[in-house]
Amino acid sequence: MPLKQLTKRAIGALGYEISRRVKSKIVGGKHYAPVRPFATYSPWLDNSDFASVYDRIKTNTLVDKFRCYELWELVGQLGHLPGNFLEVGVWRGGTGALICHRANCLPSKPTVYLCDTFKGVCKATDKDLSYSGGEHADTSEQDVRELLAGLGCENFKILTGIFPDDHLEAVSKETFSFVHIDVDVYQSAKDVLNFAWPRMPVGALVVFDDFGFDTCNGIAILVGEYQRDSDKLVIHNLNGHAILVKTA
Repeated sequence: MPLKQLTKRAIGALGYEISRRVKSKIVGGKHYAPVRPFATYSPWLDNSDFASVYDRIKTNTLVDKFRCYELWELVGQLGHLPGNFLEVGVWRGGTGALICHRANCLPSKPTVYLCDTFKGVCKATDKDLSYSGGEHADTSEQDVRELLAGLGCENFKILTGIFPDDHLEAVSKETFSFVHIDVDVYQSAKDVLNFAWPRMPVGALVVFDDFGFDTCNGIAILVGEYQRDSDKLVIHNLNGHAILVKTA
């Protein structure tokens, strides 16, 4: 085994990690640099229910354990609000299955709408410097259904196509208390929120999965526009989420 690999393994055994120092950069007018919080509280290590579900879905998502745990916790606190749940940008179903499983534990038993083209990213514009359209097409509706079935989830409806454009009739009368937007690009995310926001009660939550990453710079641009709105509380989770709370 090469010396470099041996050294890395030995240091890892001591609980440390070697990583390259990445310089800060500006992408789409936004500043990006490595974020390494010093906080150590790790409640996901004590939550056996979450750990069990995450272990089942982790190969079907690009969302890390920390953001998955935040979704788990947020969903678990929304049982008192009216409305169903919505995820746009499902890919292979990992976070959607996690949300469905957690939602099924709530007294209100909300339905989770899972929406994806299953043909990759759509509506990329010049605001999205890393996307041209069609990325993340390595999935299918069948992949998602098989994962959900394996977890025993039945509280969902899959909408295949561009959301909301192709599904206005199916969801126009719905109310949503939780919306997870994982579409990677500015215009698609904006269209989802423009549709969902008037259909959300006060206290409802929107989570933008892609906010903290320079490859999804259009999401940071979009969320920045919402910080001026009087009906939204905008929270930046340092692990990559942006969370909107409806205040009025």
